[in-house]
Amino acid sequence: MEGTLEYRPGLLARFFRGARWYGAEWYITVAGAFILIAVVIVTLLAPHIAPYDPIKFVGKPFTRPNSQFLMGTDNLGRDVFSRVVYGARVVLIIALLSSVFSALVGVPLGLLSGFIGGAVDRVLSLIMDSIYSFPSLILAIAIAAMLGPGIINIAISIAVVYIPTYFRMVRGQTLSVKEELYVEAARSLGARAATILRLYVFPNVIPSVVVVFSLNIADAILTEAGLSFLGLGLPPPTPDWGFDLSAGRAYLPGGYWWIITFPGMMIALVALGFSMLGEGLNEILNPRLTEA
Repeated sequence: MEGTLEYRPGLLARFFRGARWYGAEWYITVAGAFILIAVVIVTLLAPHIAPYDPIKFVGKPFTRPNSQFLMGTDNLGRDVFSRVVYGARVVLIIALLSSVFSALVGVPLGLLSGFIGGAVDRVLSLIMDSIYSFPSLILAIAIAAMLGPGIINIAISIAVVYIPTYFRMVRGQTLSVKEELYVEAARSLGARAATILRLYVFPNVIPSVVVVFSLNIADAILTEAGLSFLGLGLPPPTPDWGFDLSAGRAYLPGGYWWIITFPGMMIALVALGFSMLGEGLNEILNPRLTEA
């Protein structure tokens, strides 16, 4: 007896099928993903891609971009390209850590606040609104100044700023989901609150958390760059885009544009990649917005 062959579309066919279903949002998401994949590859292969040690003086100061130094050298004779490549590690690690910290605190608090309600909801909402009312960069500066330098300390200072973002989103989703008929049915059948949260509420919140997480990383990258620009990031000579941007601005009037141009371009490119990925996922994973 001959078996029937099941047709499975190839990768390229699935790609164009997604483009037909979601339209421009699909291309935005894929473009953002490609940017981030490229940056991650560069980060992982930094020792093999960077031609020089990023903290060593390898050439004459203020050497223009050429075949030996693709992005020139800075005021100390360090290779700008090597510092940009290694700087991606610092930026991505801090941005990812801060986003994870924010999600680990904001998501559970949002679930509890929206599901329990009452005094718990009022107190948590008041605390989060108080944090949210501060300008994000100023609050991060204050916390970073208190905690001091270090990857974990900088990540925490950024994470505190964005906890209310997760809290407000998850709380709103929880308030909506807990009124659904299937949740009421589970409650009437004697399901415990923890079971309802785990099986019915949290799965409906995950898509929005993914979107906020991606957008949060973009914001965290810009915040980290701002802290480093102001001297509150990792101490020199650690390669860091924000610090290199700050150190190179003094030499811009002299025509040494490459010292700040390439770190600035990388900050903008990576933040753009995460923003594109987040905006595209928001349209794809949120059917309400897609149908609107």
